Amino acid sequence: MANFDIIEDLKWRGAINQETDEAGLREYLQTHDDLALYCGVDPTGDSLHIGHLIPFMILKRFQEAGYHPVIIIGGGTGAIGDPSGRKSERVLQTAEQVKHNEQALTTQMEQLFGTENFEIVNNIEWLGKIGLIDFLRDYSKFFQVNTMLNKDVIASRLDSGISFTEFAYQILQAIDFYQLNKNYGVQLQIGGSDQWGNITAGIDLIHKLAGPDQQAFGLTIPLMLKADGTKFGKSAGGAVWLDPEKTSPYEFYQFWINQDDRDVVKYLKYFTFLSREEIEDLAQETEKEPWKRTAQKRLAEEVTRFVHGDSGLSEAQMITQSLFSGDIKNLSVKQIEQGLKSAPAAVAEDKPQNIIDFLVDTKIESSKRQAREDVKNGAIYLNGDRQQSVDFEVNPSSAFAGKYVIVRKGKKKYTLVTIK
Repeated sequence: MANFDIIEDLKWRGAINQETDEAGLREYLQTHDDLALYCGVDPTGDSLHIGHLIPFMILKRFQEAGYHPVIIIGGGTGAIGDPSGRKSERVLQTAEQVKHNEQALTTQMEQLFGTENFEIVNNIEWLGKIGLIDFLRDYSKFFQVNTMLNKDVIASRLDSGISFTEFAYQILQAIDFYQLNKNYGVQLQIGGSDQWGNITAGIDLIHKLAGPDQQAFGLTIPLMLKADGTKFGKSAGGAVWLDPEKTSPYEFYQFWINQDDRDVVKYLKYFTFLSREEIEDLAQETEKEPWKRTAQKRLAEEVTRFVHGDSGLSEAQMITQSLFSGDIKNLSVKQIEQGLKSAPAAVAEDKPQNIIDFLVDTKIESSKRQAREDVKNGAIYLNGDRQQSVDFEVNPSSAFAGKYVIVRKGKKKYTLVTIK
């Protein structure tokens, strides 16, 4: 393990914000090959989004280096709700919702990490067995209220108010680290910068219960901001999900390929497993020939393959190329729905119609005169074919199972016409 300095690699990638004991962690890595580390996720939803990838990419890098990642699916903490970053109380979920979400997140984690040298645990296994008296006697007595009040995430909620339920969340997370350290040999916790207080509370609890020499470390990740100062992770349509039913592989691919030149190298360092030499070469290409968007294409390729596999990447690239070239005839209905989900939309009746009337009725053209001019000039394509006859009859049943007519005006302006 000593041949590869993972801490130095993480620093080069801009992936470290704070460490509780860098010297101690480095010494441990140099003298041991059994490091186990963890990160947790609460089952507040049935899919991860790309914001969740930020800490999990660090776990994956440790796994690639031969270390042992553990992920907590927070069946216990998820029933409570982390106050982090919120100005109001979470709405508590039903047990059925939590269970469903646990199963969905477990499946996604197994896709990202595989089954070798990796494990998933659920903190309901130990939190669910702690009675109220045990919680107060065995754990809560080690936490000072004044110290808890000074934690950033708690202090930010004092004016608006915070329930004891969410106030006590950091105790539950500290118990998680203690239990993992004691029973699973976990020495390192990874989290976002907002988790620093929870991580240090866990290390303090370990030292109080297991002794000051018990080895436990924490590492947080910087808040990831885009070049314009806004928070990374959202698209115009909202969250970018890992679930292909929520965000299709094509949409996922497009999110990455459309990243700003100012951000792309940072994301290559963070979200791909490319070497330093490969990333530096791509950085030079971006600087010299930014119009080729070589770095963005490689970023989209690497991350889409990581999340959706080779088949998801192939489909995303095929849809991208088909829409770019205009050769859409071989796309399936589902692929059309993926590729044109965000395109302008219109509705038409299920009947043959003259092309000029069709273009005006769907408001693709503002007038019959403009429609005739664009058709004659070859600017109108229907279902991938250029149509230059003003007498052409649009037959909705001729393609895409009669569900859609795809109109392209000029080189790139698509309209998805749904047939009713």
